[in-house]
Amino acid sequence: MRGRSVVACLVASIIGLFSCNLHAQVVPKSLSQGGTDSALRGRENAWTVGIVGGLFTGTYMRLAAEMATALDDGDNLRVLPIVSFGAAQNLDDLLYLHGVDLAITQSDVFEYFRTVRKTPNLDRRVQYIIRLPISELHILARDDVHSLQDLRGKKVNFGPAGTGASLTGTIVFQRLGIDVQQVMIDQSSALQELESGKIDAIARVIPKPVDFFSKIPPNSGLHLVDIPFTKMFDDYYTLGEFTKKDYPNLLDGKDRIDTIAVPAVLAVYNWQNDSDRYRKVQRFVQYLFDRWDKFQHPPYHPKWREVNLAATVPGWTRWGPAEDMLQQYEAKQQQQQKANFQAFLNSRSGAPSNASERDALFREFLQWRDQAGAH
Repeated sequence: MRGRSVVACLVASIIGLFSCNLHAQVVPKSLSQGGTDSALRGRENAWTVGIVGGLFTGTYMRLAAEMATALDDGDNLRVLPIVSFGAAQNLDDLLYLHGVDLAITQSDVFEYFRTVRKTPNLDRRVQYIIRLPISELHILARDDVHSLQDLRGKKVNFGPAGTGASLTGTIVFQRLGIDVQQVMIDQSSALQELESGKIDAIARVIPKPVDFFSKIPPNSGLHLVDIPFTKMFDDYYTLGEFTKKDYPNLLDGKDRIDTIAVPAVLAVYNWQNDSDRYRKVQRFVQYLFDRWDKFQHPPYHPKWREVNLAATVPGWTRWGPAEDMLQQYEAKQQQQQKANFQAFLNSRSGAPSNASERDALFREFLQWRDQAGAH
């Protein structure tokens, strides 16, 4: 009997503890609300937008996931990040896959779809919200490869079809007149084959630094190849670099090397103005600009701090609601800056006597503000 009573007391204690914990939990409103299947389905879909990011381990996917976190507002706005093969596949998904309203892609991908694939009415169907940080072309090779020319006739992995490298990497090698044997397997498997000598190099387009390369140990026999930037690339691309800080084990003892970089873009499908999808993405844009300061601090990716909201993308049209929000954002920033400057003037013993002195003080204020922001 005594054993049974002890067991009973333990069971009662466990149940009581569970009950207390259960009542302590705060159930999200969206889960606590009931209703018919039709009502629940309507509520779940009313303000949900889909954004296709890229490879699960890539920076684009992290940016998409962070937008979902920062902009989440329960039933008022929900962002669903979607894993894909990469920048080229993302534009395909934006054009043709159900449930996709936004995509992270690259400027050269857009140009390829417009000029080579000749996608009908692409300029009207796809526009952009903001320009995202550039993505650098990484060419990882064994130590016997000193330049891209050394890869002529060799096996180079570009990742699965649809990745940024499968397009950008191909364009770069073609423009340089370097014929390589294309391999199209996942990059983790490709790294193993590179180490074993079955392939000669890996091409990947992704914002630096990325763990895939950072975690390669010293004395691995692998390094990143220097890619000189020339005028033949100044249409879609820009100059990039890798430094010892980015990849201390992959630069052959050099402080820096050059590479080619491509601007990334947050693209949007240009839904009709009176449609539900238009209103959903319009709300997404409003939240993005209203909560922009969130992205400027940890735990959000440091690449967000490289984004200039006003930066344009050649060949692209900014989506109307995004243009409107940008103007409102800039007006608020100017007002805040004027208010801060006036507070700065008030803190000084004497006011400027003329416009020249005021301009000099304003430059001093900007320097003071930048220094204050760095601490």
